[in-house]
Amino acid sequence: MHIELTPQQKDSKITFRKFVDEEIIPYADKADREEHTPKILIDKLAQQGYLSAILPKNNFGIGMDMITYGMLNEEIGRGCSSLRSLLTVHSMVSHAIVKWGSKLQKEYWIPKLASGEAIGAFCLSEPNVGSDANKVETTAKFAGDCYLLNGKKKWITYGQIAEIFLIFAKCEGQSTAFIVERDTPGLSVKPIVGILGTRASMLAELNLENCKISKNNIVGKQGFGFSHVASLALDYGRYSVAWGSVGIAQACLEACVQYTNQRKQFDAYLKSHALIRQMITEMLTNVKAARLLCYQAGYLKDVSNPRSIMETSIAKYFASIIANKAANDAVQIHGGNGCSSDYSVQRYFRDAKVMEIIEGSTQMQQITIADYAYQENLSNACVFS
Repeated sequence: MHIELTPQQKDSKITFRKFVDEEIIPYADKADREEHTPKILIDKLAQQGYLSAILPKNNFGIGMDMITYGMLNEEIGRGCSSLRSLLTVHSMVSHAIVKWGSKLQKEYWIPKLASGEAIGAFCLSEPNVGSDANKVETTAKFAGDCYLLNGKKKWITYGQIAEIFLIFAKCEGQSTAFIVERDTPGLSVKPIVGILGTRASMLAELNLENCKISKNNIVGKQGFGFSHVASLALDYGRYSVAWGSVGIAQACLEACVQYTNQRKQFDAYLKSHALIRQMITEMLTNVKAARLLCYQAGYLKDVSNPRSIMETSIAKYFASIIANKAANDAVQIHGGNGCSSDYSVQRYFRDAKVMEIIEGSTQMQQITIADYAYQENLSNACVFS
């Protein structure tokens, strides 16, 4: 079977790559060092329509197909994984509101999110809650005509600048999603600095103390928080991270090819050494394999095949692992230079580790995928059947 991108998808990939080369890569290392994303980069994403990429056209979006959206994540991830994470969480919030939000919520928030006037942050993780996300400790108590939210959220991507937070809390023991605006009394935001990777993603910790929320701010229904709102958003998040991991691995491959073409050791260019060629071969093969898994997941999403959820987990699992392998080899190939901030491979190395943790750790994916292997008839699991 021949797998081929459409002419429009090929043109989009060229456009994405040019945008990243010209507008993102020149800023990426500095943004990493300063642990801050320049507003100009976010504005440029918004101007290109990338913040509304997967929103339907009748909801102020571009309505990208999922393969095109995946390639966008790969290219931005190739340039700056932190900025790619903005695309991830912002799209998760937007998509959740489009799918589960009320008419009023859609009318008010979607135009702002689509244009970049408002940045959205996804707030599920807590100081004591990570992988077991259904056990959030944040609570919501109905009081008169409003809810009072109490608790903490941690590792909130772009929480330092977000105007709208999609917060998950337990309401009468049921997981429920709420829209919380930044200026809501009782909400405080504390920056998190000094993290290992994706340093420019402007992480924050949120503290909610009797945070008064209108009953109209529930997304979906009480009890829909994790089973409906979060699960949908997390599937899109895993898809974005899978493609972003391919982007990191591709960046490592390109950096190594360039470096080994220029660097000499023992009177010969590095590329002439057999062990270097073996590392480049493995890197290239793994990048291509991971990309094909991502194409597979994207295709299944485009045709609304329910297997897309599991195939996305498989793609995220493999792509994040090979991104780490590629980044580790890239630093090794660069030697001492690979440990220097003068070379981007040290950033790729740190960012790649994050990919194995976020949107479901490698170990959580292993549990999920193994369960699938035992429960399903895998002999009929051909991608395009």
